[in-house]
Amino acid sequence: MAGAWRRWPVVVAAAVVLAVAAPVQAAPQVPCYFVFGDSLVDNGNNNDIVSLARANYPPYGIDFAGGAATGRFSNGLTTVDVISKLLGFEDFIPPFAGASSDQLLTGVNFASAAAGIREETGQQLGARISFSGQVQNYQSAVQQLVSILGDEDTAAAHLSQCIFTVGMGSNDYLNNYFMPAFYNTGSQYTPEQYADDLAARYAQLLRAMYSNGARKVALVGVGQVGCSPNELAQQSANGVTCVERINSAIRIFNQKLVGLVDQFNTLPGAHFTYINIYGIFDDILGAPGSHGLKVTNQGCCGVGRNNGQVTCLPFQTPCANRHEYAFWDAFHPTEAANVLVGQRTYSARLQSDVHPVDLRTLASL
Repeated sequence: MAGAWRRWPVVVAAAVVLAVAAPVQAAPQVPCYFVFGDSLVDNGNNNDIVSLARANYPPYGIDFAGGAATGRFSNGLTTVDVISKLLGFEDFIPPFAGASSDQLLTGVNFASAAAGIREETGQQLGARISFSGQVQNYQSAVQQLVSILGDEDTAAAHLSQCIFTVGMGSNDYLNNYFMPAFYNTGSQYTPEQYADDLAARYAQLLRAMYSNGARKVALVGVGQVGCSPNELAQQSANGVTCVERINSAIRIFNQKLVGLVDQFNTLPGAHFTYINIYGIFDDILGAPGSHGLKVTNQGCCGVGRNNGQVTCLPFQTPCANRHEYAFWDAFHPTEAANVLVGQRTYSARLQSDVHPVDLRTLASL
C-alpha cells in the first residue's frame, strides 16, 4: 500500500485528465457537494470583488486545464477539485458567483480568499466573504433549491445526502491573531481563549447550516501555517524550522474542532467528521521524498527569502519543477501537495487522518 501512495503524485495529472476526458462516467457517490472555506479552496468567488486576495492572473493556474487563471490559488488543482473527482463528479464544483440554478442541484463552492470565522479577519486585504456571508449565500441557495425541487421536504431529502466540506480558521490566525500591526486579538486573547472564541462562532454558523439541511459535514482543520514560506521568511531563523508559537495555537483550535464534531454528531441525522489537515501535512513534510516532493520550505513562485516575503506576482516566471514543491506561493500548496491531501481526505491513509470517518465513508452513510 505504501508503494502505491508514493506513486500517486506522479500519476495524478494523467489520472485526472483521463477522468475528465472519459466518455462513460458512473454516477457520483453523492448527489451534490458544497464547499465553504478560504483561499485554499476558493475557485473564483473573489475574482470580481475589490480585493487584494485574488488569483485570477498568470501564472496561477499554469497547470490547470488550458493554463487558465480561474481564481484558484495554486498552479493547478485544489484539494476540493481532487475530492470532487474522487466522489465521481464529471465537472469541478463551480463557484457560487455566477452559478446557474441547475448547478445548485449538484453543489457549488462558496469559499472566499481572506475569509475567516471572525468578521474582521482579512479586512486589510479588502472585500471578502466571511464564513457568515458564505452561510448566508448557502441559505439563499437552499431557498432556490426549494423552488426548483418543489417543496422543503424534497429539498431536505436531497441536501441530506450531499457532502459539505468546511475549512475555516487559517486566516483567523494568519490575517488576524498573528498580525498585530492590523489586529489586537493577539493581545486580547490567550491562544486558548482565542480558540474558544473561534469555536463558539464556528458552532453557531454550523448550527445554521444544519438547520438548512446540511447533514454530512466534514470540518477541515487548519494546517501548519507556521511552516508556510511566508512565516518561514519572516520568523524562522534558518528559514527551515517551522514557527512553533503559530503552530501550537493552531493545534489548540484544531482540538476544539474534534469536540465540535462529537457535539454535532448527537443531533438527529447528523454525520460530522474532522479532517486532520495538520497531521496529514506534518506526515508529508516529515518525509517529503516518499511523497514525491523535494522542496518544502520555499514557494515555487514568489519573491524574497524562501520565495515567501512577497507572494507570486502577475506574469512572474514560476519554478519549472512544480511537481517537486510542497508550496506554490508564499501561502498555498501546489497541485502535487493538494493531490496528496485531497486523496487522504477522501480515503484516510492513517487512523489519525480523520475523526471518525473519511469522505469515502461519509458519502456511503
